[in-house]
Amino acid sequence: MNSKEDKNILAIVVGGGPAPGINGVISSATIEAEKNNLKVLGIYEGFKHLMTGNLKLNETYIELKTENVSRIHSLGGSYLFTSRASPKKDNSTLSKTIESLEKLKVKYLITIGGDDTAYTASLIYRETKGRIKVVHVPKTIDNDLPLPSGTSTFGFQTARHVGVQLVLNIMEDAKTTRRWYFVVTMGRKAGHLAIGIGKAAGATITVIGEEFTNSLEPYIYDEIKIPILQLADTLACSIIKRLAFGKDYGVAVLAEGLISKLDPSEFKLIKDVPLDSYGNIRYAEIDFGKFIKIATKKVLNDLGIDLIIVSKNIGYELRCANPIPFDIEYTRDLGYGAVHLAIEGNSGVLVSRQAGRIIPIHFDEIIDRKTGKIKVRYYDTTTESYKVAREYMIRLETEDLINKEILNKLASVTNLTPEQFLKRFAYLCNYKPKEYPMPIEKFKELKLDSITLK
Repeated sequence: MNSKEDKNILAIVVGGGPAPGINGVISSATIEAEKNNLKVLGIYEGFKHLMTGNLKLNETYIELKTENVSRIHSLGGSYLFTSRASPKKDNSTLSKTIESLEKLKVKYLITIGGDDTAYTASLIYRETKGRIKVVHVPKTIDNDLPLPSGTSTFGFQTARHVGVQLVLNIMEDAKTTRRWYFVVTMGRKAGHLAIGIGKAAGATITVIGEEFTNSLEPYIYDEIKIPILQLADTLACSIIKRLAFGKDYGVAVLAEGLISKLDPSEFKLIKDVPLDSYGNIRYAEIDFGKFIKIATKKVLNDLGIDLIIVSKNIGYELRCANPIPFDIEYTRDLGYGAVHLAIEGNSGVLVSRQAGRIIPIHFDEIIDRKTGKIKVRYYDTTTESYKVAREYMIRLETEDLINKEILNKLASVTNLTPEQFLKRFAYLCNYKPKEYPMPIEKFKELKLDSITLK
C-alpha cells in the first residue's frame, strides 16, 4: 500500500444552489474513495476559491475523512457549502481553476451540481485532456438535467415531498379563510416540480411553461411567447369555474419558469431584473406571484368579481430540507458510482443510476451542439401522466363552452352574457365555433398597462 504522501487525490466540489442529498454524495464518495486508498479533498464554496487560487488548508479546502462524514448522509444542506461562482465565464478564470486543481495534485474530480456546474465540469475535462478524471453528479430540485426518462435528479423527490406538505397546509388555509392562493414553485426553466407538487397535493390548478409550446418533443422548448393576459385569463377562469359551482377558494401552483414564456415586452413591468453569476435571471428574487396576482385581479375586477388572492413563493424551504429515504439511498449509489467511474478510467461523464445499475453518460450526449450548453429536460406534456394531472384540475375546458347549462353558470358569476363570455375566453380552449369566433383584434386590445408592482 502507498504511503499517505503517495496516495492519489480525489477532490469534491459542490456548485449551484442547495438540494437535499448533497451530503449523501459527499459521505458515500469519501468512504468509497478511502476504501480505494485515495486521499479526499473537500473544496469549500464550489469553484469560488479555485478560481482565485486561494488555497488554504482548513480554510478554503479540507481533507475529508470517513469518521467526519459517515453520519452526514441524512442531513440537509452541504457539508462543503456551495456557491454559484462560475469559472466558465472567461478563459483566465477557467485556467486559474485548473491551475489550482493541479497545484493540489488532484487526479480525480467529482463535481456535484446542476446544468451550469455540469457545463463547467465538461470544460475542465476538455481542457485537462485526461490529466484530471472528471465525473459529474447531477443535482437539482428542478429535475431538468437530461437523464433517461423516469430517472430523477437527486433532491427532486425530497423537494416535492416537502412542497406537497406545504401546499396541503395552504389548501386548508384557503378553505378556512375563503380565499385563493397563488403558489409559485422553483423551476427556473422546467415545470417538473410544480406538476409534482400540484398533482400530488391535489391543487385546484397547476400551470407550467411547457403548456405553451408548439413542440411535442420533451427536449425542445420553442420560443413561443404568451401575453400576461393569457396567463391571467387561465387563472381567472379557474376561479370563475369554482365560483360557478359554489366554491370561493382554491390554490393555484405556478412554475416560476412561466416568466420566461411571457412576451419580452412585458418585462418593462419589472425593473432591474436581477441576474446570478451565470447570467441567468434570478427568478426567485422576482415576485412573480405578486405580478400574476395583480394581473389576475384586474381581469376579475373587470368582470365584476372581487375576492382575496394571496401570493406565496416556495423554494428556499425545500432546498436544504433533510432528504427523504429515497434521496438518501439514491445519493449513496451516486457517490459510490462516481468514485468507481473515476478510478476505472471514465472521465467527462455524468453518473446515473438506471434500473439499479451505475451507468455513465458522456458530456457529449447531454450538451446541445447548437448552444454549447447542457440540454434542458422539460416536462413532457404529451404523456398520460400529464393527462391525469389535467383531468383533476379545475380549468376552463371546451366541454364547458359547448354545454349551455355550464356556460350559463360561468357567465352568471361575471358581468358578461353567455355569448360575451364565450367570445372573451374561447381562445383558451382553442374552441372557435362559427357563430362566436375569438376576435383577434379585440384580444390585442385587452392590455394590462395599468399593472404596477408598487
